[in-house]
Formats: sequence, structure tokens, C-alpha cells
Amino acid sequence: MKNWIMVLLMMGITLTAFGQRDNNIDREKLNAARIGFITNRLSITPEQAEKFWPLFNEHEQARMSMMREMRNISKKSEGEISNEEARELIQARFDIQMELLNAEKTFLEKVSETLSPVQSLRLNEANRDFTRHIYRMQRRERGSRDRENED
Repeated sequence: MKNWIMVLLMMGITLTAFGQRDNNIDREKLNAARIGFITNRLSITPEQAEKFWPLFNEHEQARMSMMREMRNISKKSEGEISNEEARELIQARFDIQMELLNAEKTFLEKVSETLSPVQSLRLNEANRDFTRHIYRMQRRERGSRDRENED
């Protein structure tokens, strides 16, 4: 029962965060919804959560930073560049991808000390499910807005 209340609360927060018409994303509400979703999906205990979430947040920040670097490389490749510059950008992209892979491995090793192996294995899928859930909600919201504008 307690888990269902948590899920409903987090869904309500998520709906509020993405239901705003001005498309401003409240990062705190989004993060709270993610915490609730993953905690519920993986059945993370309060003791595990205390150790897990700081590791997760640190990993997410590092991962997002590397993804920004990848986007910057893609932006650089849009203009006129020489073959040598292209080779350098390709190598830089591979370097970042290797960093991402190593960071993921290190993160999972650390997390496996806190979560069970099954929870650790399911973490990535739970995080992707949350993202899919958010995208679906946004699509539904856009669809209902489009229908309102047609009337």
C-alpha cells in the first residue's frame, strides 16, 4: 500500500512538472519523480537509498557532462572541416565513449556494494523506463493541447 501511495505521489509530481503550458521543466520535481520511480521499481530500502542516491547523482552529473562534450563534437562537425579535423573529432568521440563506458563500469561496481546484483542489473532499464514514461506524458500533453487549439 505504501509503495502505491509513493507511486501515485510521484506520478502526480511528474504530471505537474510536465503539465505546465510554458514548457518550463522543474528539475527538482523531475528528480523527485525519478527517485520515486526508480526506488519503487527496484524496491530500494531506505538504508540502500541513503548510500545509492548520492552515487547515482554523482554518476548522472558526470555522464551528462560527457554527453554535452559529445554534442559539442557533433556541432563542430556540422561546419566545413578538413579531413584531419574530422579524424581528430572521431578520436575525441571515441575517447569520450570509452570514458562513458569506464564510468558506467565503475558506477556499477560501486552500486553493487549497496544494491543487490539483481537491483544493479535492473537499474539501467528502470531509468530508461522512467525516461520513456516522461516522453509519453509529454506526447499526450502535446496531443491534448493540439486538440484544444483545433476547437
